[in-house]
Amino acid sequence: MNTSIKSRPARRRPEDRPDEILSAALEIFTENGFATARVEDIAKRAGLSKGAVYLYFDSKEAMLKALVEQSAGRIVNAASTLSMMGAEQDPEATYRAILKMALIALADPDISAAPRLVLAEAGQFPELAQFYRKRVIEVGRMAMRHLVEEGRKSGRFRDIPSEAALLTFIGPAVAQMMLSTVFRLEDDPEPDPSELADAIADIVLNGLKTRSANDA
Repeated sequence: MNTSIKSRPARRRPEDRPDEILSAALEIFTENGFATARVEDIAKRAGLSKGAVYLYFDSKEAMLKALVEQSAGRIVNAASTLSMMGAEQDPEATYRAILKMALIALADPDISAAPRLVLAEAGQFPELAQFYRKRVIEVGRMAMRHLVEEGRKSGRFRDIPSEAALLTFIGPAVAQMMLSTVFRLEDDPEPDPSELADAIADIVLNGLKTRSANDA
């Protein structure tokens, strides 16, 4: 064997570049803030030219939307699937599964980073806010609305206003995401997201269950 021949560096596959760009974009957005982030800085971090980045994404807004699809978009899609598959058979178990899935996913800083960026920048970038509303919030609301309606039909949930139920269902996941990241203090406890989901579900579901005449 001729050991004098140097091995060639591995070539970067074109199909990997969108993920590399998004990874770099998330780092830059997190470090500098979305408003002040520059495409040239993202390109440099990804090891590409600015022109190469524009072959895949036409703006930093497009990058953030893609990051939302990878994180919050996947979570609400999974929630929608769980709701459609399980709400009719067992709405309580389905809610527990959705909440546990969401809290475990959002405990990962890489997953919660894009939703947090949108929440922080929504006031300055209304187009991003509208995108997040349609792509994430409305999908999540439809999933939870289906869950509540199926729970009512089966008699497992009592008749309460839909919007109140939706806020009660969705609120804990958003609150935990913010408290464990943006508003976290060094000495804050770090609860296991699976155990926390079970505890929250117990509180929420015990407020939703059908009441007897003596409890009214």
